[in-house]
Amino acid sequence: MNASETRPQPVNLPQDWTPASWQRRTALQQPVYRDPIALGAALEQLGRLPPLVTSWEILALKRQIADAQEGRRFVLQGGDCAESFSDCESGLISNRLKVLLQMSVVLVYGLRLPVVRVGRFAGQYAKPRSADTETRDGVTLPCYRGDLVNAPAFTPAAREPDPQRLIEGHARSAMTMNFVRSLIDGGFADLHHPEYWNLDWMGHSPLAAEYQKTVAAIGDGVRFMETLSGTPIHNLNRIDFYTSHEALLLHYEEALTRQVPRQWGHFNLSTHFPWIGMRTAADGGAHLEYMRGIRNPVAVKVGPTVKPDELLRLIDVLNPDDEPGRLTLIHRMGNAKIADGLPPLLDAVKRDGRRVLWVADPMHGNTESLANGVKTRRFANVCGEVDQAFDIHAAAGTRLGGVHLELTGEDVTECMGGARDLTETDLARAYRSQVDPRLNYEQSLELAMLIVRKRGG
Repeated sequence: MNASETRPQPVNLPQDWTPASWQRRTALQQPVYRDPIALGAALEQLGRLPPLVTSWEILALKRQIADAQEGRRFVLQGGDCAESFSDCESGLISNRLKVLLQMSVVLVYGLRLPVVRVGRFAGQYAKPRSADTETRDGVTLPCYRGDLVNAPAFTPAAREPDPQRLIEGHARSAMTMNFVRSLIDGGFADLHHPEYWNLDWMGHSPLAAEYQKTVAAIGDGVRFMETLSGTPIHNLNRIDFYTSHEALLLHYEEALTRQVPRQWGHFNLSTHFPWIGMRTAADGGAHLEYMRGIRNPVAVKVGPTVKPDELLRLIDVLNPDDEPGRLTLIHRMGNAKIADGLPPLLDAVKRDGRRVLWVADPMHGNTESLANGVKTRRFANVCGEVDQAFDIHAAAGTRLGGVHLELTGEDVTECMGGARDLTETDLARAYRSQVDPRLNYEQSLELAMLIVRKRGG
């Protein structure tokens, strides 16, 4: 760590900003709590609980994102669409970590670049919804907004927003992060033994042979370097790993926004890397107001309806000083819309000389509902959007510096296509998501290999 990072720095602090100033703005996608006294008590308790991450971890990630902006790293961000409290168990967490580690091995080897590993977990307990209510058989109840707010069962008690879930969400996030840190510190990510990351069902994967070839090549390279140096390469036994979630419930984010000793400004200490979703990125809205004041690296989802002038105003709000590593733009256009929607945004940002990291989210623009109401994504469309994104950035003279994915380490059948050519009939076998469909292990690894072939040559 640079010694200057531990001392207060001169900075243009945001004007008229406090962690609570968002409350003066219109806040979209917020639950309605019937008992404000209970909400206040939960937030007061949350504000006294220990933070989940540290300021020096946050600043380290910001430096790595700055490297990615310059083409010196590639960002892999992935995890569940919406975590559930019941999934806070060792097997599911370790499998989620395994698939991200396996993808990163493929990317590091193929791209010849360090990979910034960011988990979309340990806090991804809230989800925006297209409607405030849901109606079944003539009964209308509040929609399910994620376990941080309410429960998925279609009953009045389950769907009532409960402020005690904010406390539970903090606890589940802390347990998840503690386990992930313990795994990494204990050598779970040791590049001497990437074969340890194999999932139980990996041997049946059509991609197993290609992955094992990559693992063998990495092992050979590690042994060669150690033979040349005459000593073990100890720093291969652990990695940096960061967490992220959508900063949706602003009361929760505010309660975990703190000042820390020997640093200026405020940090959101619930996560390393918060982002704003497309539904809550309104100019002048509460989410932009909150995010403009924190020192974390932040990201914004950018959809096909965003105009160049709107995007430039958003950049002015979130990164007025053009700070390296501060702002990531995650475009989520859809395979059918990216060719028209993305180039004008790239041109505008490049023309104005704004410093951002461009990341592709090929998931959210490719969601569709089948005749039976089940949501899915076609793997061909996911891959198609990534493929087009690389070409569009190359043509614009910009750089695609990462991907943002909804995935799981479980053998689910939620997205059609991929190595096993899953069909609509296959979805019923293992469809487990409460909200949006996720890539399974095979599809995630196949996408990593596509990225290598596209960018690594």
